[in-house]
Amino acid sequence: MRFVIQVVSEGKVTVEERLCGQIGKGYVVLIGVGQDDTKETADKLIRKMLGLRIFPDANGKTNLSLKDVEGGLLLISQFTLYADCRHGNRPSFINAGAPDTARELYEYIIARCREEVSVVEQGEFGEHMRVSLVNEGPFTILLDSEQLK
Repeated sequence: MRFVIQVVSEGKVTVEERLCGQIGKGYVVLIGVGQDDTKETADKLIRKMLGLRIFPDANGKTNLSLKDVEGGLLLISQFTLYADCRHGNRPSFINAGAPDTARELYEYIIARCREEVSVVEQGEFGEHMRVSLVNEGPFTILLDSEQLK
């Protein structure tokens, strides 16, 4: 599983001009599900993401968590995080999770995050979405479950 976490002052996602989700300060998170991912994998990444201290404190040091700043989450499914570009110029996505499993885990992640964070918005699984954001810093982190073992 892969989370691309972007610290934002605002973020939104639309599908065909319809607003699906919008947040102010917080994280826009692109979520990729791999073939072998489970709820346990999701729990591990959620714990790590919510525990990150990457917002600046009064002294400008990255020392505050999402909860400390009362930030929101905008969660976007993105199977292309599993693109394999090693051969040729057309990416392969064979390492991405099957759509049914990926959807189930994406919905699980949303539900678990809602237990911890007061503002959780989302995109629409499997749809063509337009994501816009203002990345602060810029500050972007990649969490990969393979690197957290």
